[in-house]
Amino acid sequence: MQQTATPLDPTQQVADLLTNARTQSGLSLRELAGLAGTSHPTLSAYEHGRKVPSATTLLRILAACNFTVDFRLTRRIRHADGLDRGEELRQALLLAEQFPMRVSKTIDTPAFPARSLPHSA
Repeated sequence: MQQTATPLDPTQQVADLLTNARTQSGLSLRELAGLAGTSHPTLSAYEHGRKVPSATTLLRILAACNFTVDFRLTRRIRHADGLDRGEELRQALLLAEQFPMRVSKTIDTPAFPARSLPHSA
């Protein structure tokens, strides 16, 4: 049974990245394979997630598409303000339950008085 890719599946992310880079550069599989120094069947396997290129190969293919890669490290947020993220979500949902489900068709608060604009001389 074939597994379906999850949104965070690294293999599918690489496959999508390569496909997008190639199509945005306007290259065919054969053209890109020639520029990147790999075979078109291998490149096709990368794009379909059947194989995963090494980091060096990935960068070489992207360079052949005239793209560069910038890496940025960001920490995953697991706790904020001393709260576990799941607990924070639970508290937000409990707060949301306190708001009315339906909005009134009339405004129950006074309207703001009209302000006059200053006259220019």
